[in-house]
Amino acid sequence: MGSTVLNPRDVSRDIFSASIGSVCCCYTGQPMDTIKVRMQTNPSIFTGLMQTGRKTITEEGISALWKGAVPTAMGMVAENAVAFSVNEALKRAFPDPNKNSSLNNDGRPDLLRPFFMGAITGCCSALVLLPSEIIKAKTQVLVGSEGASSNEVFRRMMQRQGIKSIFCGLDSQLMRDGPFYAVFFGGYELNCYLFRTYVPSMPDELNYFLSGGFAGMMGWFAAMPFDVPKTNVQSRWDTKIVGSYFPEMAKIIRKRGFFALYNGLGPTLVRAFPANAALFLGVETGKKFFDRLLWTNPNSNI
Repeated sequence: MGSTVLNPRDVSRDIFSASIGSVCCCYTGQPMDTIKVRMQTNPSIFTGLMQTGRKTITEEGISALWKGAVPTAMGMVAENAVAFSVNEALKRAFPDPNKNSSLNNDGRPDLLRPFFMGAITGCCSALVLLPSEIIKAKTQVLVGSEGASSNEVFRRMMQRQGIKSIFCGLDSQLMRDGPFYAVFFGGYELNCYLFRTYVPSMPDELNYFLSGGFAGMMGWFAAMPFDVPKTNVQSRWDTKIVGSYFPEMAKIIRKRGFFALYNGLGPTLVRAFPANAALFLGVETGKKFFDRLLWTNPNSNI
């Protein structure tokens, strides 16, 4: 089983396609992510989607919407290389018996399996994503240009807390990514199945695009209550590796009410559709490119 699950061709294909999708996702969704982070961390200054966008562009220029894009892109490539590789490896290790079962006449896959595999994937990817998420959060909340580069933020982190600074808020990352990836991968498989079943004439590329976009929105809606305290914890400079997350969540609810955990939901969902549509379309297109031009599938008849 091990040689089948982790064979070099499939692992290379997973990493290559995830990297293509990650770059597409990052630069499509970064402006809305910056707006979301500012609304979450400074709600008294940044009060709404349009107001935050106008204020940021007016005071700092349009390029400020892509603050933290470089570490985000690097983090996304690493994160999605892990996420898609782990998820695809889990599919190879535990194939859906319904797909090849003669008893399953309607051809319906096990639609719960991808949700469980997604949760496992989220815990793995959280460990990879954590350092870039911390740098990104600290960079995005800085107003102005002085000392606001990712390199400067990283230097300040090393000066203040040393190497442990890139692991602060580990519990917050796990709490956000577990639910997110469960719904993200599970929702994608569910959406693809529904489109193929009820809109059979839809081109595959459009299916990937729409399924990915809706899966991103579903995932973020499920993970949003966990994301707000995570952002606050990771943007601060006094965060512990473990132990700051739940006190921050309780503090937010106590001071601003439960619905404060959904602060920034608007720009998050606006960002989620195009960013994740681009991600999955990039991933699926990357797979086809890899199969045809880089490393032909020996089991293919093409």
